[in-house]
Amino acid sequence: MKLKKFKFKKIKSTNNTAIRIIKETNYTLGMVVAETQIKGRGQYGRKWISSKGNLFVSFFNELNNKNLSINTITKINCLLVKKLLSKFTKKKIFFKKPNDLLINKKKISGILQEVILIKGKKFLITGIGINIIKNPNIRNYPSTNLQQVTKKSISKLTIENKLKEIFEKNLTKLFKIK
Repeated sequence: MKLKKFKFKKIKSTNNTAIRIIKETNYTLGMVVAETQIKGRGQYGRKWISSKGNLFVSFFNELNNKNLSINTITKINCLLVKKLLSKFTKKKIFFKKPNDLLINKKKISGILQEVILIKGKKFLITGIGINIIKNPNIRNYPSTNLQQVTKKSISKLTIENKLKEIFEKNLTKLFKIK
């Protein structure tokens, strides 16, 4: 199964754009990627600080598997992002509930999942932000980025493509997508 990739220079939010694509097209499966997003969203209505050069992506798919809870899906998606990050660093990557990944007790990635109902069908939107070259300076919440951790220059496109591969492989199993 291949995900249709929708690429944008500048959008408000990858999750919002994924929802718009589902509403306005016949696509039920895809990946939205943006160079910059101006109103990125985090958990609990928080703002996701979107520094250019980092990865902002949302996957969307119809929820066919009724047996998976959103908590289970969250854990699985965190494991998939952890699997991706572990391809670039040997450092321990920790999962901080509900949806953050940390290296050296600093946030490197966050995931925002939403379940929406459109045209009588349930869809899962999985927004992922990965700090590749910059990290926000948030009081009382230390963060880091992949280049800082690895001391190497890492291509955003390489990370984007590897993440797409991992999700394509696992969405097929998880959601019985062909």
